[in-house]
Amino acid sequence: MSDTIAVRVPAKVNVQLAVGAARPDGFHDLANVFLAVSLYDEVTATAGDGLTVTCAGPDADKVPLDRTNLVARAAEILAERAGLSPDVHLHIEKRIPVAGGMAGGSADGAAALLACDALWGLKTPVDELLAICAELGSDVPFSLVGGAALGTGRGEILTPVAAGTFHWVFAVADGGLSTPAVFREFDRLTAGTEVPAPQASPALLAALASGDPDALAATLANGLQPAALSLRPSLAETLAAGTEAGALAALVSGSGPTTAFLVRDAESAIKVAAALDASGTCRSTHVATSPAPGATLL
Repeated sequence: MSDTIAVRVPAKVNVQLAVGAARPDGFHDLANVFLAVSLYDEVTATAGDGLTVTCAGPDADKVPLDRTNLVARAAEILAERAGLSPDVHLHIEKRIPVAGGMAGGSADGAAALLACDALWGLKTPVDELLAICAELGSDVPFSLVGGAALGTGRGEILTPVAAGTFHWVFAVADGGLSTPAVFREFDRLTAGTEVPAPQASPALLAALASGDPDALAATLANGLQPAALSLRPSLAETLAAGTEAGALAALVSGSGPTTAFLVRDAESAIKVAAALDASGTCRSTHVATSPAPGATLL
């Protein structure tokens, strides 16, 4: 058994995020069409004394290194179930934007779970790992499986869906946005209105399966985008800059503030990314493709 295990895990983009009214437990029912994209964090688990967390990469200083980090919680829950002490050092190599609406924290939690399972030789069945993921957070199960899926419930109940290859540019904003704050703003903006039950769009699912970027561009939708724009109005300038540069469609990724641009091909992605970098409306850009595999042992 190795004393160091590394796991690579992808970011996600929501090509459809339909949001229902707040439930009694404070969560919202969702119809959440996830795509994993080729922008990755890497989590390394090394045998150690006690549980420690370190992080390197862009905005590493914004990543908590205590027990509030999902990597630590994943190790603790798995160890408790196995009757072990969580003696592990977890190192996160960050590339996914922090608090950016691309499930970076959730991805790291899924990666840590897989890494600790391998490090400790547990061979936990996938359905049990997914149950732990759901306990960790709504986006964590998808980070484990990757690919393309429809998430229902609060996003944790996954149904795989077909997806062709698509090209993306992601623009990273200065600072993050709190997902709970964006949902609170959604509740404020929709107060007193009838919020329909969320449903996956048949047209979007067909476009996704077809691999046709024009069809997908016409169906992209994010119910949290008005709330994210309300909290961060400057994102409208980023969305406009990417569209003007030739993106087929633009939307806020999840709860934001990262913005996502669907483009026709790899050449278009390079052009749109360069234009966004030059626009002064974002801090940095990433070019990626989808779908990407979920958490993977290296």
